[in-house]
Amino acid sequence: MVTSSKKTDVILVGVDGSDSSLDALQWAADQAKLAHASLEVLSAWEWPSVWGREPTWPPGWDPDEQTRKQLAKVVEAVLDSTYKLDVRQVVVEGHAAPALVTAAEHADLLVVGRRGHRSVAGVLLGSVSMYCVTHAQCPVVVAHHRLPKAE
Repeated sequence: MVTSSKKTDVILVGVDGSDSSLDALQWAADQAKLAHASLEVLSAWEWPSVWGREPTWPPGWDPDEQTRKQLAKVVEAVLDSTYKLDVRQVVVEGHAAPALVTAAEHADLLVVGRRGHRSVAGVLLGSVSMYCVTHAQCPVVVAHHRLPKAE
């Protein structure tokens, strides 16, 4: 019996529902398809900060489950049936930047979007992408949001 010792490459992509993260997911899926790699799609959530009073949440509100449902919708919308990929969806509680860097410890490539909010955003990285670029132990691709084509 012959067995292969080659492991399957893993491409990890962070998704938060923003346009730039959808572009990052598309880019990561295209790369995974080309490289015959598996795709791990991670979304992180945090409890909202409330200062000065005790927080009240709607009855039955489950941010983890809500994030899972939203992530599943995004993955289904972006990855159509032409993608024949091994896709794993991961939802974690915590800030996105350290969650992505921790998850990237087993990845071969980390892909994130860029979400600048300032007028010079085109040349700056957002805080999550900057953290990932400076702390991840694997290569990082920062996917910039593509502007719609002018008609």
